[in-house]
Amino acid sequence: MSSESEILARLETLNAIGVALSSERDLATLLERILEAARDFADADGGTLYLVEGDALRFEVLRNDSLGFFMGGRHGQPITFPAIPMHREDGSANDSMVVVHAALTGRTVNIADAYDAEGFDFSGTRAFDARTGYRSQSFLTVPMKDHDGHVIGVLQLINAKGRDGAIRPFDAAIEQLVESLASQAAIALNNRRLVDQLETLFEALINLINTAIDEKSPYTGGHCERVPALTTLLADAVARTTVGPLADFTMDEADRYELKIAGLLHDCGKITTPVHVVDKATKLQTLYDRIGLVDTRFEVLLRDAEIAHLRGELDAAAYQARVAQLRADRETVRAANTGGEFLGDDRIAELKRIAAYRWRGPDGTERDFLDADELGNLCIRRGTLNEAERGIINHHIVMTIRMLEALPWPKHLRNVPEYAGGHHERMDGKGYPRGLTREQMSVQARVMGIADIFEALTAADRPYKPGKTLSESLTILGRMKLDHHVDPDLFDVFLRERVYLEYARRFLPPEQIDEVDWSKIPGVSPELAAELSR
Repeated sequence: MSSESEILARLETLNAIGVALSSERDLATLLERILEAARDFADADGGTLYLVEGDALRFEVLRNDSLGFFMGGRHGQPITFPAIPMHREDGSANDSMVVVHAALTGRTVNIADAYDAEGFDFSGTRAFDARTGYRSQSFLTVPMKDHDGHVIGVLQLINAKGRDGAIRPFDAAIEQLVESLASQAAIALNNRRLVDQLETLFEALINLINTAIDEKSPYTGGHCERVPALTTLLADAVARTTVGPLADFTMDEADRYELKIAGLLHDCGKITTPVHVVDKATKLQTLYDRIGLVDTRFEVLLRDAEIAHLRGELDAAAYQARVAQLRADRETVRAANTGGEFLGDDRIAELKRIAAYRWRGPDGTERDFLDADELGNLCIRRGTLNEAERGIINHHIVMTIRMLEALPWPKHLRNVPEYAGGHHERMDGKGYPRGLTREQMSVQARVMGIADIFEALTAADRPYKPGKTLSESLTILGRMKLDHHVDPDLFDVFLRERVYLEYARRFLPPEQIDEVDWSKIPGVSPELAAELSR
């Protein structure tokens, strides 16, 4: 029998364990701690924790000191034993097995010696003992009930040990303590499951938003998947850094989860962005690419030139020169429409010359060759978006912030709006929408800024551009460092820790992963270039 002082000490331990169990976030670790606490209470040589799964009991954690079994939970070897069915094929209860009996009845079973027990089938135990030389004697099998009284698992302890090390029965005081522990553990386990289910539901809702965006714009959906991955890679690399300005940056699992959620939601505002703007593949694209209309006008001018030649209004040389000029002009417009290269003043002058052509429509009315909107779009110097469309695109981050700030975030996710809403800011305060400077932004928001840019540069699924190679992307990112667009310290970590390469191997096709000449990458010091070249 346990002394009164031992019982009081164990009660104090029980309270402490209850607090510890309620604060444990990891399910596998929680299950492990439950079994170990029960074994400590009872000085048990071994024990097993089962969870109810459908109509079966699944092995979750198994320990036995004498046999050296250390299985399941967070740190043990995988358990390969099949689950124990609670009913036979004919529907009858499989309650000859003591753990099933405890699960079905909700009552504790305390057996002093399995070899003398009546009413239960311990033939499997005897066979196990015969194979291993072990002697399974005392059993304490306790159902784990949640706050609604439902059995969600079973805690079974084997072979209580006395002070002299001899195996003894589990006494009544220990039984009560283990039952109390099992009750606390069941509630803690159920709460953890509910939290996990809510987190799963929450992430499913986030994925639902991203799926809706993906349906509007397939490339944006891929972006919403890759940016969180790259953000996590870079943040982990920063957390590993032990020297330099970022040496004090750390992250625990809660911090990583918060950043993951921010990454998943960083472009949720794009759900409000018109798809013909998000996916504007060419400068003349609206609901369709108007280059077809321009091509038709060129065909009309070519036809008119041929008619003029046939009528004798143009001699052969003039006709050939006219045709060659129109075909060259058509190629000029087509090339400008792609938005693939920077458009200089000479190209813009060419477009304005072409726009001055006149053509006759089907009704015979003479019309401008390019209207003001067409000419304005074709004269976009970089990319495919005009100023109005760029404003619409930029507005998605305003909507992202507005949507996220409207949500009642719990304490452990309170920074999600700031992290997600800062990825278009610049270190010099010239970004949008708030014009924040580097000092006004968290490390996490600055990390996401680099991840967003690098993913966009390397992405091969954009309708308006091919994916850039590693060397091209790092050259542009290096210029952005020098231009105070991205955080210089994070840029260095991005390179030094080879985050760019880990990301490339996971997400880029082989043809984009080229050799990088570090001496030609802007913003890379000679020392870092030498380190990266090794």
